[in-house]
Amino acid sequence: MNDLSQLPPTAWVLIACAAALGFGAALAWRWYGHYRARKALRVAVTGGAADHLIDTLVPDGMGGGFHIDFLLLTTRGVVVIDLRDVTGNIFGGDQMAQWTVMDGPHRFTFTNPQSALYDRIAAVKAVAGDVPVEGRIVFTRRGRFPKGLPKWTLMLDGLRAEFPTTEFTAPSESDARLREAWQRLKDTVKPSYMGHMRHMR
Repeated sequence: MNDLSQLPPTAWVLIACAAALGFGAALAWRWYGHYRARKALRVAVTGGAADHLIDTLVPDGMGGGFHIDFLLLTTRGVVVIDLRDVTGNIFGGDQMAQWTVMDGPHRFTFTNPQSALYDRIAAVKAVAGDVPVEGRIVFTRRGRFPKGLPKWTLMLDGLRAEFPTTEFTAPSESDARLREAWQRLKDTVKPSYMGHMRHMR
């Protein structure tokens, strides 16, 4: 059996370098995995939109702003997306103040997000003007609603079905108004550094 204490200093340096390289490679691989997951999620949310904005602050009319995860420009109008990434069975309803998540032995609650969604829609309407503005609370595939989806709530896989990809036609009056409203939004909103994965569990 070799006595490790007899190894020369250069051998210890090489062992330390190899360990550091292995640790760095593991961190890099983990970062790359997270990067690919975030990119795929972004494409899943925005793929059907003619244009989109991510992580923005929309003025609330009182000197502050509402963080919005995604703003989508669709042929139906502007869509406000509140993205939620939670794991487990989700139990929520329109009249429930708290929604509950059960993930095996783990249980937690969060505030019913519908009211906050209405506030964000109102803030976007105040900027966009007389164009349709809708909102959806979108949950990723890691969550499930065994008792059914509450109002204005979608699973990620259902987003594209509700807002299918459709090209804008050659400028009609309604399309032109929508484009003008979208430009106002782009000129008004500011970047938000809260990050659209702030609700990840």
